[in-house]
Amino acid sequence: MNWKKTASAALLILCLAIVAVFFKAYLDGKFNSIETLHAYVRGFGPMAPVVLVVIQIAQVIVPVLPGFFGCAVGAVLFGCMGGFWCNYIGISLGSIFAFFLARRYGMPLVKAMFPREKYERWSGWAARSKSYSVLLFVGTLLPLFPDDFFCYFSGLTEMTARRFIGIILLGKPWCILAYSILFAAIH
Repeated sequence: MNWKKTASAALLILCLAIVAVFFKAYLDGKFNSIETLHAYVRGFGPMAPVVLVVIQIAQVIVPVLPGFFGCAVGAVLFGCMGGFWCNYIGISLGSIFAFFLARRYGMPLVKAMFPREKYERWSGWAARSKSYSVLLFVGTLLPLFPDDFFCYFSGLTEMTARRFIGIILLGKPWCILAYSILFAAIH
């Protein structure tokens, strides 16, 4: 058997297992609040940082959970900088995966995941705009910007993967750092 097919099959099985575990936790109410998510992640002991990174990846790819929940949990469990790194790595990887999923599966995927009116409003603007990259970069700096949508949406544009990854890696840390400082300070 081809090693690429074997690796792809193993990765698919791993992803499905992770989705199943998190879906069960979601159904059990583990993602209902910052407190329940905190208890869930803490329950993984030494593996808790890895679990938080995976949760943050998943919350971008399947936008069900607000990203700041994970930021709060990370700051409380691992301190300001430990939480920052877990969240930055997870959210950045999730953003990059979302971009490549949209690049691979196109408009049908994005339209299925987000409201039609949202897609149509932004797609028309992006098609006419010469400053989409600037908007995306500024948006990644802002709290509560619809990052998940724009990660997918960016995969449909002519933006290069290199430019997108650069925007994510340079723009994402500031809002995540602000959340980490805030949540570490109030805990």
